[in-house]
Amino acid sequence: MSQAGDTEKGKDVGQESWLKKLGPGLITGAADDDPSGIATYSQAGAQFGYSMLWTVLLTYPLMVGIQMISAEIGRVSGHGLATNIRQHYPAGLLYAIVGLLLIANTINIAADVAAMATALKLMVGGFILYYFDNSSHAPSKWRD
Repeated sequence: MSQAGDTEKGKDVGQESWLKKLGPGLITGAADDDPSGIATYSQAGAQFGYSMLWTVLLTYPLMVGIQMISAEIGRVSGHGLATNIRQHYPAGLLYAIVGLLLIANTINIAADVAAMATALKLMVGGFILYYFDNSSHAPSKWRD
């Protein structure tokens, strides 16, 4: 029989899969690469060029700090942000924060759909509302 800590369900603990080691970091790293973000970066780049690059000196350390603090909270507590808020603050605050997050995510999804529709309009032309909901705005031949 193996000693405690040497194996976990027959696997060597030090032999975790590469994907498991990435964990939520992979999703977090790709979280801002959505259509609305790419559209915003493209528009800002076209409008300002390199003239706004100086803001990196201010914003990058702040972004790194937030990521490090968030990672440390998760590592130390072993829980996510919602669980930590629930344990240390009133339930009403948690529900308010989750509600705001729901609203923000809904707006973000709408912005993603709008950015994809705009990109499609640039490629094939036409009326932009055709790409949102073909049941109410598209010609009758496109409807089911």
